[in-house]
Amino acid sequence: MKPQEQRLSAAEHGLVRSDVNADALDVVERLADAGFDAFLVGGCVRDMLLGLEPKDFDVATDATPEEVKQVFRRSRLIGRRFRIAHVRYGRHIIEVSTFRKSHGEDEDERDLADSGLILRDNVWGSLDEDAFRRDFTINALYYDPDSEEIIDFVNGLDDLEHRRLRFIGDTELRLREDPVRMLRAVRFRSKLGFTLDPAIERALPATAEALRAIPPARLFDEICKLFVSGKSVAAWAYVAPSRLRWALFPTTPPKDELVRLAMRNTDQRIAQGKPVTPAFLLAVLLWRDFEARCAELEETHKPAEARAMAMAMTLADEQLIIAIPRRFSQFVRDVWGLQPRLEAPRPRTVALIHSHERFRAAYDFLVLRGQAGESLALQEAGDWWTEYQEQDDAGQQAMVEELREAPPEVGGKSGKRRKRRKRRPPTEG
Repeated sequence: MKPQEQRLSAAEHGLVRSDVNADALDVVERLADAGFDAFLVGGCVRDMLLGLEPKDFDVATDATPEEVKQVFRRSRLIGRRFRIAHVRYGRHIIEVSTFRKSHGEDEDERDLADSGLILRDNVWGSLDEDAFRRDFTINALYYDPDSEEIIDFVNGLDDLEHRRLRFIGDTELRLREDPVRMLRAVRFRSKLGFTLDPAIERALPATAEALRAIPPARLFDEICKLFVSGKSVAAWAYVAPSRLRWALFPTTPPKDELVRLAMRNTDQRIAQGKPVTPAFLLAVLLWRDFEARCAELEETHKPAEARAMAMAMTLADEQLIIAIPRRFSQFVRDVWGLQPRLEAPRPRTVALIHSHERFRAAYDFLVLRGQAGESLALQEAGDWWTEYQEQDDAGQQAMVEELREAPPEVGGKSGKRRKRRKRRPPTEG
């Protein structure tokens, strides 16, 4: 494919050099001083043109990773599949990649699986060749801080203007090279509100099948990006009815209200600058499978034993698809394990449950289940714990004493119903 280079001046594109991250500018300038070409590239250029604040700033250069390492002594080379340099400025990292060719002939440096999946790609190239090996046209725009020009070889500026997401080159080939690009397409569609090229839509079923061949650890990272980007409601709305849900979360019902509420809550927290954890969404996405296994196992096992077995089985099956880190799987176990204790608080264990490190997450999970309409008893249990948290020590003690005098179920069939109170919004997600 012959490049049709387009350059926009500062007056035409409207970006201001002073608005660019100072660390990224320093990387470009130091590489230039060392005799190399260097440009800002990818999402940071795209987002600046859209008037958004970039999350990361990436640099592309004709310097090899080893040469970048010589310029930045404290940089670190990472990756085997794609060798890149991380240049650190305190806690801030600028990712520096070397220009690559879109189609290499050196099989020692470009390894392909029989399916066409790229296993390793370190074939260096020129600036225009680098543009054509990138995934989306809108991610192949370069910004030269020196001339303040935007450089476009792939008609990305036109796609950006018309808010469409299109792969560079043949869509099916690009997805065979790396099926994870489909998840990136869904993420950018959700984040930016762009439309997908029809060719991407047509390729989705086959790509979903191919995702099963991707290493589970890599899929976990991509799923985190997809659902912790602040647009998880839109992402799940697209994933749920598609083959992607089957590939990633085959046991999750496509129209589960609990999932929708959890995604909405996560987006709200991100918008408010509050912390979120992917583990909470995993607990939600796998909850129905865990419940179903519990119900089946409780026919032949004691409840506690059935729950422990169901947890292990549900998480083990999902681990075959995505590699859930142990700290996240333990989070899920804790949230699930606390649910029956929250549903029916006992006087002797209330304080212990309230002091549990996962109490707040488990409480939020309980409240969401009530909001999703699972049962009136759940809503009343959520109300009880909401009121308990709002009390001082004396008030909490009084509520515990009231439990001693009442039937054990809070809001259950034989339980004394308390006055309904407005539930506070969940805080974990």
